[in-house]
Amino acid sequence: MEILVTGGAGYLGSVLVTKLLESNHNVTVLDNFFFDQFSLSSVCKFNNFNLIIGDTRDKNLIKSIIGKFDCIIPLAAIVGAPLSEKMPKLCKEVNEDSIKMICNLMSKDQLMIMPVTNSGYGSGKPEKIYTEESPLNPISTYGITKVNAEKIALERENCITFRLATVFGMSFRMRIDLLVNNFVYLALVEKKLSVFEGHFKRNYIHIQDVSRVFMFALNNFEKMKSNIYNFGLEDANLSKLELAQKIQNHINDLEILIDENRKDPDKRNYIVSNDKIIKTGFKMNWSLDKGIVELIKGLKSIKRPENFMNVK
Repeated sequence: MEILVTGGAGYLGSVLVTKLLESNHNVTVLDNFFFDQFSLSSVCKFNNFNLIIGDTRDKNLIKSIIGKFDCIIPLAAIVGAPLSEKMPKLCKEVNEDSIKMICNLMSKDQLMIMPVTNSGYGSGKPEKIYTEESPLNPISTYGITKVNAEKIALERENCITFRLATVFGMSFRMRIDLLVNNFVYLALVEKKLSVFEGHFKRNYIHIQDVSRVFMFALNNFEKMKSNIYNFGLEDANLSKLELAQKIQNHINDLEILIDENRKDPDKRNYIVSNDKIIKTGFKMNWSLDKGIVELIKGLKSIKRPENFMNVK
C-alpha cells in the first residue's frame, strides 16, 4: 500500500514506520522534526521510504500530496498534558484542526487509522470499567483535542481509531516523560521513586504492540472499520503505586516514597476494558514486566535526560 504517516519521526511513528517498511509498504513520512530528532536515520536504506519535511497544518502541501495514498495514519500531535497546556493554540491546530482538514481533503475510498487516547475518560468512578461506549470526560487540552479529533475522523466511513493506553517501551525517538519510562529511569538513576496521588489508576501498553495493532488493522480493515478500540494490556490497569511496586520487583534496591502533599495536574483515573480489541483475535506480545526489563537495559545509556523529554 501507499501510506502517509504524519509525525512519523516521533516516539510511536519511528517504530511503526520501520514495521511498515519491513512489510514492503511504500511509506511517506511528513514531519517537521519539531524536536530535532534523528529517529529515521535507520530507515533511509529502504527504497520504499520517502520523506517530506513539512507541517501537517499546511493545507497547500497536504492538498498536493494526499491523493497519492491508500491510507493515512495521522500521528502528528502535540502530545501529553504538560506540553498541551504550555501551548494550547498549537495543540488545537495540530491535534484537531489539521485532522479536520485532512479528512475534508481525503476521498471516501482512502483509509485512515488514527491513534487517540483513553485519557478521554478523564477522572473516572473507581467502581466503573470504561468501555468504548462509556461517556467521555477529557480533562487536559490534549485529551479534549484528541476526543474532538476522533469524532471528526469517525464521521468518515473508512476510519479506525485506537484509544491508546499510556505507552511505554524503547523507541528510535525515545521519551522518558511517559509514566512507565519515567519511573524506570528515575528508579535507575536515583534509586528511589517519589509517588504522589499513588491511587490514580490508568492502563498501559507497549509501543511494539501499538505498532503491531496498526499493522493488524491494515490487514483486517474491512472487518474493523468505523470502530473505536480501547488498546491496552488487560492485566495492566494499575495505580501509580502498583506500577512503582512492579518496577521494584526488578530493581531490588529501589526505595518508594509516598508524597502526601503533591498533586497530579493530570487527573486521569480510570479502569479500562480492552475486551473489544481482544475479540478481534489480536494478541499482545509485550507484558508490563517484559517492557520494564527492556527499559532497564535501554535507559542506562541516557546521560542527558532533557533531550528525551517531550517539552519545548
